[in-house]
Formats: sequence, C-alpha cells, structure tokens
Amino acid sequence: MSLLVVEDDTRVADFLIRGLKAEGYGVDHAENGLLGHDMALATSYDLIILDLMLPEMHGLDVCQELRKSGVFTPIIMLTAMDTLEDRIEGLRLGADDYLPKPFAFDELLARIEAQLRRAARFEQPREIVQVGDLSLNLETLDVYRANEMIELTAKELAILELLMRSPGKVFSRERILSNVWGTNVDPLTNIVDVYIGKLRKKIDADRDGSVLKTIRGRGYKIVDQSRQSQAI
Repeated sequence: MSLLVVEDDTRVADFLIRGLKAEGYGVDHAENGLLGHDMALATSYDLIILDLMLPEMHGLDVCQELRKSGVFTPIIMLTAMDTLEDRIEGLRLGADDYLPKPFAFDELLARIEAQLRRAARFEQPREIVQVGDLSLNLETLDVYRANEMIELTAKELAILELLMRSPGKVFSRERILSNVWGTNVDPLTNIVDVYIGKLRKKIDADRDGSVLKTIRGRGYKIVDQSRQSQAI
C-alpha cells in the first residue's frame, strides 16, 4: 500500500513516516501543499494524509482541487483546528476522515485501515482466500477464523496473505522478508520471527488447533487444520 503524507512540520512528518513504514506501508512525503497536490495528481496513491495549515497551498484547497481533478483517493485530514465548523468544511470539500492533533498513532492506523477497507469495496472485485476455517477477504482486508473477526496490522496481513495463497507451502524467513519487507537482509535479526509470533497469537490463541506451523530450520506455513484432523 502506498501512502502520501503532506505535512510541513518536520517532527510530525518524520514520526508519521517512520511509524507507517514500520507497519509495512510505502510512504512518500510532500512538505508543502502545492507539492502534495502535484504528487497526488502524478501518482496513484492508496491514501493521502493531509495537514491543513500548509505553506504554498492550504490543505482544504489541496483537497478541493484534487476532487475537482477527479482524484478520489481517500484523504485523512490532520489539523490542530478542531472546531465543528472546521470538520464540516473539510468533509464538504471531499475529505474522508478528520483527525485532530495531537493524536494517538494507533488511532491513525485504525482510521487508515478503515478507509482502505472502504475504498477496496468500491475498487476491487470480491476475492476471499480460505484455508479451513481461516479466511482473508482481499477486498475488505477482513480476517475471520471460525466466524470470529481478527484485527491485524498491515505487516501481519501481508504475511498472512503470502502464506494463505499457498497453503501447505513452507516459506523461509528470507522469502518472507523479500515479499513483505522488500529486502533479503533482516535489519533487526529476528523481525520475521517477531511478526510470526504476533500473528500466531491472534489467529491461533485460544482456538482449537494451530493453523500457523513452524517447520524447524526451514520456515513457516499455513495448513488446513480440519483436513489434518480428518487425516488423524
């Protein structure tokens, strides 16, 4: 997923870029409204995070001009101006969501994921990957196991999709790094293991049978637990 952050405050921009990249998003940055407007016209982003008080071109003007130009990429506005009138004006000019500063990063992530799911419903054909009682809807990014919804981060979703598209196939740590992080070098020595551990807790914890298997010395795979039970 590719995001555009339009933010002139260097401290805020660096915080957003580092946090979003850590969650697996590709991030471009524009330090003023005019540059952000031009980049959004030139590149098809999945979502735009747009500050309001920007040099060169105000955030509300950026939003309005993009909508006039036929760019309907989801836009989340960030601003220290948090009056009801401000929110109404931003939404009327085409923003999809509005988050006042200061904000919790986890809340921003949740809003990004919600907007991406909403956009996916309208832009992509329905596609569901199913392995046993575990399902991943690639249209909405919703994950269910035994009809219970599971909340995953962007990185966890990327790993799960990779494994679920080839059930039973063993993926090495290096291959997961290459597909999910775009590198063959582990910057934290065990980042794949850490994320696999987080994913396993969410999809296997307190459930009958584990679907995420560790193949010692080789890697990881997703299995259909119901078939294994039948085989036994």
